[in-house]
Amino acid sequence: MGKIISIANQKGGVGKTTTTVNLSAALGVLEKKVLLIDADPQANASSGLGFDPNKKDLSLYQVLYGAKNISEVIKKSESPNLDIIQSSIDLVGIEIELVDQDAREHRLKEKIIEIKDNYDYIIIDCAPSLGLITLNALTSSDSVLIPIQCEYFALEGLGKLLNTIKSIQKVHNEDLEIEGILLTMFDTRLRLSNQVVEEVRKHFGEIVFDTIIQRNIKLGEAPGFGKDIITYDVTSKGTKNYLSLADEILNKN
Repeated sequence: MGKIISIANQKGGVGKTTTTVNLSAALGVLEKKVLLIDADPQANASSGLGFDPNKKDLSLYQVLYGAKNISEVIKKSESPNLDIIQSSIDLVGIEIELVDQDAREHRLKEKIIEIKDNYDYIIIDCAPSLGLITLNALTSSDSVLIPIQCEYFALEGLGKLLNTIKSIQKVHNEDLEIEGILLTMFDTRLRLSNQVVEEVRKHFGEIVFDTIIQRNIKLGEAPGFGKDIITYDVTSKGTKNYLSLADEILNKN
């Protein structure tokens, strides 16, 4: 049975989608069967793997709306062992369209059950918000991975996210765990980056991953070519970092 991990932080620009795409690809390279679900209406994870979000195509929207079974919208990516369910801009309106539906926060969970056993890992890229789609993702998940940028406002908003997770545990998903806190965009040249790492480790201890994602120009370039970092440049520092993170998750589980 596959493990479902949501990657979430309501603060934007923390490397959430970069982590979703490249962790998924790294797990695939390590011979795990992976499904990436793009649950962000911006659809950056979809375009980051070479899928055109502007093309009218099957996406997560049709699944949540009830027009398609989840197995009908799964597509193969060019990355080894990695499938994807695309996002689309239509997801923006799903909260309004489901407003009168019963158990609307469990809609994704009910759908994922159909295909959960087909994968070792299902990774969900959440929107930078705590709305209905993100609530659906967290209600569906076994755990949540939280990326934090190594900059001054790193901990801003984290308390709100952790309180949201506690609320979901109480009301919707008592089995939801924190997979870990991932430090991203680490710049070895900046004293501030090291200070942020020390502060986060002091506050959160063993739930912080040993792996740190360093700033790397190749990580920024890869999405423009519709490729994960491993496919784009297997020798890059970004590849090394995300393979290390995938290995750490596999050992933890």
